[in-house]
This record gives sequence, structure tokens and C-alpha cells, in this order.
Amino acid sequence: MKIVSLILLIIFAFFIVTFSLENASPVYIKYYSFFNMVLPIYMLLFISLLIGVIITGFLGIVERFRLNRTISRLNRTIRDLRKELRTNEAPPIIEQQKTPPED
Repeated sequence: MKIVSLILLIIFAFFIVTFSLENASPVYIKYYSFFNMVLPIYMLLFISLLIGVIITGFLGIVERFRLNRTISRLNRTIRDLRKELRTNEAPPIIEQQKTPPED
């Protein structure tokens, strides 16, 4: 399995390197008059990808916190319902054992 993942990693790295070499043309980015920048195309794409990964990760963390809060609330409800069930339960009946008559 390590060999397969290493081969896939090498292929992915090769793809990134060749993509970067083929898309090295400069792109002029201007936002109004106070932001001017020149970047290669591949850098612009990689930065966009990185920003997307960061935003997705942040949304995943928010969703995990929400789900943990829901799980805690449901566990609390289950605990309360079990406690209520135990208090409303009839006590167990214990039968006396009959002793044999003594002669």
C-alpha cells in the first residue's frame, strides 16, 4: 500500500510541476487603483485552490461543532429518559424460598 501511495504522490507532483511550467505567463491583477499585482497563472490558481481548501476546512469545523452540540443534547435527553424510566419502574418481586419441613 505504501508503494501505491508513493507512486500516486509522484504522479501528482509531476502533474503540479508540468502544470506550473506550462502556465507561467504573467497575469496582471488590478483592484481599483490601490491594488496592483503581477502573478504567474499557476500561482493564481494555486492560491485560489488554497483559499478554497481553507474556507472548506473552516466550514467543516463549524459543522463538527454543531453536530457535537446536537449529540450532547441528544445524549442528555436519553439520560433523562432512562432516569425517568427507572423511577417509574415497578420494584422487582423477590420470592421467598420454601424451606423443607424439619423432622
